[in-house]
Amino acid sequence: NYRSDKPAAEETAASLPNATSHQADVGDPAQVDAMVKAIGRVDVLVNNAGAVRDKLLIQMSPPDWEDLIRTDLLSAFATTKAAIMSGMMRARWGRIVNISSIVGLTGNAGQTNYAAAKAGLIGFTKSVAREYGSRNITCNAVAPGYVRTELTTGSLTDEMVGELVKMTPIKREAKAEEVAAAVAFLCSERAGFITGQVIAVDGGLSL
Repeated sequence: NYRSDKPAAEETAASLPNATSHQADVGDPAQVDAMVKAIGRVDVLVNNAGAVRDKLLIQMSPPDWEDLIRTDLLSAFATTKAAIMSGMMRARWGRIVNISSIVGLTGNAGQTNYAAAKAGLIGFTKSVAREYGSRNITCNAVAPGYVRTELTTGSLTDEMVGELVKMTPIKREAKAEEVAAAVAFLCSERAGFITGQVIAVDGGLSL
């Protein structure tokens, strides 16, 4: 599922056997159900929807709060429920990985909405792991540190990024490929006895 880059999504799908691309608002359970119905059984689910509405708490409007909860938490609820019901339970096998953030572990000034959403995603992850572990369905979270993406570039200045790098024991930014490697491992057979965990891919920033 993609947000806006249709050519990239179609190119990725074309490079994989039996892959298709879909565009759905994952914060809308009805759209999620329709997408999963079109796909069929889901074996591996990665919840990677995200948004930024950074403001101090006293400047934050209800929509600023609600948008983040909808994007990060309601979407995970909708997609995870649909994926489990699509056939994971019958197959007694499934992998679910939720992309959280170290901000969900540490909090951050100016990001009360984002921190609450990402922390909620961690609690959601642990609860799903307890509910469906007996069905051989694992659910884990990956909590990246700073990764330069389209989303983060617009919310942090170069000075702020420099300060984050200084605080990181491994003195650099994370690479998207490093986060992807952790996700790929958690989706694999080799990670079958790992569930309910939060893997920080942050160069030690959250220590």
